[in-house]
Amino acid sequence: MQGACVSILCVCICVSVLLRSAISQPPTESDTYTECTDGYHWDPQTEHCKDINECETIPDACKGEMKCFNHYGGYLCLPRSASVIPAPEPPIAPTEPFNPCPLGYEPQGDSCVDIDECEREEHDCQPSQQCINTLGAFTCQCPDGYRKVGTECIDIDECRYRYCQHRCVNVPGSFSCQCEPGFQLAGNNRSCIDVNECDMGAPCSQRCYNTYGTFLCRCDQGYELGPDGFACNDIDECSYSSYLCQYQCVNEPGKFSCVCPEGYQLLGTRLCQDINECETGEHQCSETQTCVNIHGRYQCVDANRCQDPYVQVSENRCVCPVNKPACRDLPFSIVHRYMSITSERSVPSDIFQIQATSVSPGAYNTFRIRSGDDNGDFYIRQINNISAMLVLARAVSGPREYTLDLEMVSVNPLLSYQGSYQTSSALRLSIYVGPYTF
Repeated sequence: MQGACVSILCVCICVSVLLRSAISQPPTESDTYTECTDGYHWDPQTEHCKDINECETIPDACKGEMKCFNHYGGYLCLPRSASVIPAPEPPIAPTEPFNPCPLGYEPQGDSCVDIDECEREEHDCQPSQQCINTLGAFTCQCPDGYRKVGTECIDIDECRYRYCQHRCVNVPGSFSCQCEPGFQLAGNNRSCIDVNECDMGAPCSQRCYNTYGTFLCRCDQGYELGPDGFACNDIDECSYSSYLCQYQCVNEPGKFSCVCPEGYQLLGTRLCQDINECETGEHQCSETQTCVNIHGRYQCVDANRCQDPYVQVSENRCVCPVNKPACRDLPFSIVHRYMSITSERSVPSDIFQIQATSVSPGAYNTFRIRSGDDNGDFYIRQINNISAMLVLARAVSGPREYTLDLEMVSVNPLLSYQGSYQTSSALRLSIYVGPYTF
């Protein structure tokens, strides 16, 4: 009989190899044999060798953080955190008759045949172990995930071998791999592959972009990402600037639009353009009236605006006959014209040019505002002998209407023997100031 001591990972294993059985050792001569192998002592009551509990008999059998575990013929020093499947107490083997065959065999006739210890339950494998018969012996095999240390099955910490790509969780007899958020286990149950959260119902309210291990939410034009990183909130573009629209900005979901006041239409996307109701036919002037388009609206004026003593000689032109005494101090002719200007126009600003239609040889012409400019909002700048410019002198706001009589006075000394010959003609200009700056 032999004794052996093996050191594995600070674990001391004392193993007794018996000739007959790994569990008990009956003497070959029960009357006189009382010696046992190392790790056993003779029990006179049972007349068998009995295992010594070294964990109780040896002071400080295991040092440091190691824990002592007794087993047949020796003891184990294992970490206190080790998972150990305890072995049951061995049964006391009855005294067997003399066997002339080698260990693990039995006589059958004149020959020795192998004993199937597993089938006969003549093995010391633990309940968690599988008994495998071999010629003349047997082996005890631990379940998957365990390794055998002596007679014990110790859990294998597979996580030490870095089988998992991300996280490893060791469990008794096995292990499992886990992935970080944004990943999932691949088919091999070890590798981690990216999860496409966008295809799995990511909480993005508009656009979702998958990235490695996570995802990003983005918004359509006109929206901005909310504080939670998922929701898209409308951007109120109108609140950022007062110059987006010429008249009024209207915020809409994801965009904005410009609107114009009544009498105007949108030009492009932000400018307002006056609607010419006289051209579109959207006016209510009668047949005896003339439609005059002005900023934001229209005006119906009588086709014949000549007042006594003037008579109408053509469209928009009235003359005062020289044979009428009332015409002596009045302009010989009056021509009616209409125009419209915007509010708050920059000044000084040229707004209307006066042009003489006929000039007598030797005549000297001057231009003036005869009436209608009580506040001095306009003045005349003469260009030459036959033309002058009406200038807006002060910024004016509408809606407002002016009626100016612009007079051209002609003096011709060649047509009079007793002094200068003087005549005049007038242009009655109706000026409509619109309510807006456009």
